[in-house]
Amino acid sequence: MPPKGGNPEHMLAMGQMLKGRVHAVNVTDGSRAVMRMSSWAASLLLQQQGIEAVCQVACRDRNRIALQADLMGAHALGLRNILALTGDPVKAGDHPEARSVFDLESVRLLKLLEKLNFGVDSNDKPLTDGALDLFAGAAIDPQSTSWSGLQRRFEAKVKAGAQFFQSQLITDFDRLAKFMDQVASGYNRPVLAGIFLLKSAKNANFINRNVPGVNIPQATVDRLAAAADPLQEGVKIAAEQVQAAQQICQGVHLMAVRREDLIPQILDQGGVAPVDAALAER
Repeated sequence: MPPKGGNPEHMLAMGQMLKGRVHAVNVTDGSRAVMRMSSWAASLLLQQQGIEAVCQVACRDRNRIALQADLMGAHALGLRNILALTGDPVKAGDHPEARSVFDLESVRLLKLLEKLNFGVDSNDKPLTDGALDLFAGAAIDPQSTSWSGLQRRFEAKVKAGAQFFQSQLITDFDRLAKFMDQVASGYNRPVLAGIFLLKSAKNANFINRNVPGVNIPQATVDRLAAAADPLQEGVKIAAEQVQAAQQICQGVHLMAVRREDLIPQILDQGGVAPVDAALAER
């Protein structure tokens, strides 16, 4: 998460702990509609420290003029990886009386990114100072209750130009395997499974109550509740999920909110070598 204020020191310290252990860090854009520093500014600060960023861009707060302006600015600053999102509803966040924009949603944002990469704007007018070169990704929820809707949404995002996918929090890896086999397998688009660090039974129950579409199994909640050290048990659970994902999809998107420092430990327990070592072996 970008800082909530003007001091980025904590975010940069967390980023340094991940350097050499991950290929990139995902930088949120007003996740859960909570106001924080802009994702492109936070992404630039991280990349200046040698940490590759995936810059989220959400449609909730900006119209198509502002979205294009930010994307051109991101490109000029050397940012290349963009995760196109619709954005969480304003009422979920810390400014519930703010006005939503939603001029576009994620599929139309992907189409806009494709146009900018071809050198035209949203009205098909030439970009007189050069085309962009952005690597566009999208979110997907393999645990969606509507299988046909999931398939249509995935295909629409691929058609709109998505080059990679990050999934929502995964708890059902059988469902993820079915999605990879029956939906994603024919499209040659990498899918990163969303894995969330659960810190306690209370944390798991909170997520079950407040995050739509997520159902953390009761067995997992009970395991956390019975643990002498719930946080370390959460690390162990996340590591087991990393191991499961390695057999199913192309990567993982680890979410360790406010405890990004534990991600190297999760990767170690999950059997994932440092990025530098993996590159050296090739």
